[in-house]
Amino acid sequence: MCMQCMAGAMAAGASATGIRAWLVVRFGHLMTPARKRAVTGTLLAAGVLAAGMVGPTP
Repeated sequence: MCMQCMAGAMAAGASATGIRAWLVVRFGHLMTPARKRAVTGTLLAAGVLAAGMVGPTP
């Protein structure tokens, strides 16, 4: 894996983690464990897809 791809994947993971943490702090009273898992999975999947779309150009 090239360094640019790795940096994109790391940024996507960090962004997903930060958004999840903000959601838990802001809407913690609504976040059940099942919702936290669903949000985490959705954010990580969206981050990986976004990093794949913005990857290096050939």
